[in-house]
Amino acid sequence: MTEQATPEPIVPDSEHRGLIARLPQVPRDLAMLARFDRPIGWWLLFWPCTWGVWLSGGGLQVVLVAWMLLGSIAMRGAGCVYNDIVDADLDRQVARTASRPVASGRISAKLAWLWLLALCAVGLVVLLQLRWQAQVVALGSIALVIAYPFMKRITWWPQAWLGLVFTWGAPTGWVAMRSDRLDVLAALYGGAILWCIAYDTIYALQDREDDALVGIRSSALRLGGHVKAGVALFYGGAVALWALAFWLLRHDWIALLALIPVAAHLSWQVATLDERDPTNPLARFRANRFAGALMAAACFVVGSS
Repeated sequence: MTEQATPEPIVPDSEHRGLIARLPQVPRDLAMLARFDRPIGWWLLFWPCTWGVWLSGGGLQVVLVAWMLLGSIAMRGAGCVYNDIVDADLDRQVARTASRPVASGRISAKLAWLWLLALCAVGLVVLLQLRWQAQVVALGSIALVIAYPFMKRITWWPQAWLGLVFTWGAPTGWVAMRSDRLDVLAALYGGAILWCIAYDTIYALQDREDDALVGIRSSALRLGGHVKAGVALFYGGAVALWALAFWLLRHDWIALLALIPVAAHLSWQVATLDERDPTNPLARFRANRFAGALMAAACFVVGSS
């Protein structure tokens, strides 16, 4: 007899609801625990990988990029599982996260740890496809990942720490291809960090009231009534550093024109951001999958020219 999944609350940022709803209860909860129903996260982790690979000048590198996509899906899932294990008590106090599998008790901590190990095993397979220098760089992110869930307890800027973690694919992708021109890589990575701070500040707007009540810190709370200006500043800084990366690589003003589409897209996000509309911040946050794609196209054009 087929197991019938009981209805569970699905948070607003969940996608692919029909597919997830067809799964039996435990597989569905494991899929939601790894955020397989919310692909935006792995796109945001994946795009900086392509930036590093494509700006390096090695061409499309289809096989390498495909491995990095798989790694992004697996390791984003592993990071979410770890985050939910650590944050279970806090998640129970926030409306948007109270129904998460670990916080709600539908998935035990033991099963969550086993699922985490399984996802890390996939990540290990991907890691072994990289040259050893890139393996060392990739492993360097582990300490940052472990510390991330605790940042919201000790700093108003956990988004800055997330920026270090979630854009680590840029240096990994670059070093997978070459080990020189670290000045270009530094500018690219710095811009990626500011991009992440901006989009995660937009995301944090959804939880401002609950976060304030339970003592969770975020850039959205710290910026107060200046969130829009703050996001604009971070996006502007990101574009400026990306322009610096392109200039250092090519010393050609024409190369900077490749940034116009992504700069225009980020400007649109800021201009249309409405903190009073509950659905607007989520839509603007999700729009960064397209921002990442536009930046990837720019890196390919400049890196291949």
